[in-house]
Amino acid sequence: MPATESPRYEHGLMWFRRDLRASDNAALYHALKHCRQVWCVFVFDRDILDALPRADRRVEFIRESLVDLDRQLHELGQAHGQAHVRLLVRHGQASAEVGQLARQLAVQAVFANHDDEPAAQARDAQVLGQLAHLGVVFHTFKDHVVFERQEVLTQQGRPFAVFTPYKNAWYKTLTDFHLQAYPTRRYAHALANHPTEHPAQHRAGQSWPEPGIPTLAELGFEATNLSSLKLAPGSEGAASLLEDFLQRIEHYGHARDFPAVKGPSYLSVHLRFGTVSIRLLARTAHALQLQGVPGATAWLNELIWRDFYHQIMANHPHAMTAAFKPEYDHIRWEHGQRAEALFTAWCEGRTGYPLVDAAMAQLNQTGYMHNRLRMVVASFLCKDLGLDWRWGERYFAEKLNDFDLAANNGGWQWASSSGCDAQPYFRIFNPVSQSQKFDPEGRFIRRYVPALAGLPHPAIHQPWTAAPLVLAAAGVVLGQNYPLPVVDHAVAREHTLKRYAAARKPVA
Repeated sequence: MPATESPRYEHGLMWFRRDLRASDNAALYHALKHCRQVWCVFVFDRDILDALPRADRRVEFIRESLVDLDRQLHELGQAHGQAHVRLLVRHGQASAEVGQLARQLAVQAVFANHDDEPAAQARDAQVLGQLAHLGVVFHTFKDHVVFERQEVLTQQGRPFAVFTPYKNAWYKTLTDFHLQAYPTRRYAHALANHPTEHPAQHRAGQSWPEPGIPTLAELGFEATNLSSLKLAPGSEGAASLLEDFLQRIEHYGHARDFPAVKGPSYLSVHLRFGTVSIRLLARTAHALQLQGVPGATAWLNELIWRDFYHQIMANHPHAMTAAFKPEYDHIRWEHGQRAEALFTAWCEGRTGYPLVDAAMAQLNQTGYMHNRLRMVVASFLCKDLGLDWRWGERYFAEKLNDFDLAANNGGWQWASSSGCDAQPYFRIFNPVSQSQKFDPEGRFIRRYVPALAGLPHPAIHQPWTAAPLVLAAAGVVLGQNYPLPVVDHAVAREHTLKRYAAARKPVA
């Protein structure tokens, strides 16, 4: 939208989705710059929410982040003489609510940031049609990643399917411009007061809801243990985590692999819901990288992985439901009652492999799982239990606070060897050696599998090999207060090699 046309519209509507912050927000910047007055809305989309459990940490995180966003907008408005700027909140089908609100406010344009998930694309196409029927323009912008869609391509002009060359091209494409923040504060004078302050906007018989964020109960949800997890929502929560992480980033390259150590940034949920800007994080990481700070390159590479998986989703949407590599759709996964029982044991952390069970307990209790453990439990599901990766992907989608379709799908297809740039099918994580290497003292296991807390270090990784006296001294009774292994890893490994080899054979 050329700057020479500013301001182009009299009234505009900013639609927040997965970008719950007022600072450095691409769509909000363009809305404020090109409209004389801008209202802001978030829709609790029932197309998404109705399928969720009534106690869902993500809904609570969003709700609390909206309180913070409402405060940010209010303070921006006050700083520019608008005392009654508030976030409009709706609860219904987003595809209908946005069009209705655009009509009620008589806006000429709606602004939002890109969302490349297939369901979001279908929703936005529907909204586009409805707004066009009203004569309203729908503008969307890149905000959730540094590079998206087809901004980084091979020399043949095709999307990358392998990470390392993508990363190299990403770095070559990067300029300071790509990491610049959008100066929303500069144009905040365009923020409009709550519609009750503008009676001329009212239509006959209409009244505007009072400003405020609905409670969880009003949305049909229940409180969770979010507050006890110290997972502070909103931009303030993100800023606090970032400040803490930068104090220990020099150890990130090593510490991030050990689940009992405070190694990760823990910012993934904030990236997922946009309570922090990806440009801020990438700019910070890149600056530290140029300064030679240890850990900065490893952190920036993780952010590039995120871009990589999002461009995979945009360019290969089939991979969101099927194997990226079609031959792996021919794998004969286990099925039937036995498979269902194994899956239930995996979900509930009752596999008999302590590191796997501890990781699943962490997920079930907190909605978070350490990245190293995501790889371990995913490999275990696919290559020890012989279960379809999509089963695990769906479970993670239900439980993870930071669930992001592109990254979740990419991670599961990597672990199952069915995705782009995935680990070779014959690389199968050994859950015992992973435990011994990355939780050598069993600190993480003891925290999440308290039944094993009394075991000495060597025995805690594979208690079925411990001497009876050692088990008795620790109060462990295998098969009673802790399960025996549901599979033998060595035997399961041989089955997996045969399963994958059969799927890779060319069809006659």
